[in-house]
Amino acid sequence: METSASTLENQEDEVSHVEATLSKQRPALPGKQPTRAADKTGKAPPSRGRLRLSANWWRSLQCVGMSLHFLAHPRPPNPDFVRSVSSTLSSRKGNFALHFYVPDGYKKTAKWPVVVNFHGGGFTIGNGTDDARFARFVLEKAHAIFVSVDYRLAPEYPFPTAVEDGADALLYIIKNAEDLRVDPNRIATSGFSAGGNIAITAPLRLSQLRKTQTVPGHHIVALATWYPITDYTLTREERRLTAIRPEECLSPALTDLFDVSYLYPPDLNLADPYLSPSKASDELLKEGIPDKVLFYTCEWDMLLHEGEELSQRLKGPPICKDVRYTMIRGVAHGWDKGANPVKTPRKSEMLYSDCCHQLKNAFRQASDTSSG
Repeated sequence: METSASTLENQEDEVSHVEATLSKQRPALPGKQPTRAADKTGKAPPSRGRLRLSANWWRSLQCVGMSLHFLAHPRPPNPDFVRSVSSTLSSRKGNFALHFYVPDGYKKTAKWPVVVNFHGGGFTIGNGTDDARFARFVLEKAHAIFVSVDYRLAPEYPFPTAVEDGADALLYIIKNAEDLRVDPNRIATSGFSAGGNIAITAPLRLSQLRKTQTVPGHHIVALATWYPITDYTLTREERRLTAIRPEECLSPALTDLFDVSYLYPPDLNLADPYLSPSKASDELLKEGIPDKVLFYTCEWDMLLHEGEELSQRLKGPPICKDVRYTMIRGVAHGWDKGANPVKTPRKSEMLYSDCCHQLKNAFRQASDTSSG
């Protein structure tokens, strides 16, 4: 097992604590594990119209929280430009936006590495600008373009729309690389929470698409996934019972809204690899996941165990990816988006910098390989 090097304090304790949490077995709960969406959302879930009203209320609260989050200094950057993309993969046709943040000297260099990012929010709330603080570090530390995807949200657009929009975003950037001044052989994905899921599943979707249609040459060299949800066959009850600090987890009202909004229709297979990448075959993961994987989990998160388990699976045979795993001690899910207008969330800048250092190395290695 690997953790970040000298960037985190109390390193030895960090490693031993991760191992200790994993030794806690999941309790044997009555009933079967859910296999279809109805097993988690009920046979008679709320109407989609009622869900939209609830989602809009939570979206307004989230906007207030992010406004406070952005007040702390240093202020995050604004997008330099926005492109509207028409969906090509989804059966639910429509458009979504890509927010481009570009580094200094953007117009002086023809081919920049690019980090394609997906925001969090349970696939139900959130905006493409939510990760602007991380964008600043990508620009300054990784010396890359940062593109944040405003993928379409549930309940209006349930699974698999978000994943298909993610793959469409990658396709758009690859096909328009010259115009966007992007190097298509130095692409990375990143994402937080639900977006951390898309950072994994969008490359999987794109790798399979290449088997049925022509996709211009490209190379996704790395992915950075922050506290992602990876296995929808686990119940929320099971996750809460295995959490170290259940009281620090997201409220059932919010997680229930996320599940019933995104997991639709009722017969949806919860083991679909584009929904639950932990259930993907070794072959699909080996083909679709880039060689370099940066995995960040939170100690008090109900998603800690499934993230740790997927990271170990990706690292071991037969998949054998270069996985750099970090469990962040003493923080809850989404801790880096705290709504404190006075100071940035604890450890966030240190960890963002650590991630971008690793992304920069991956881009450099890809550049050295192509030139050699």
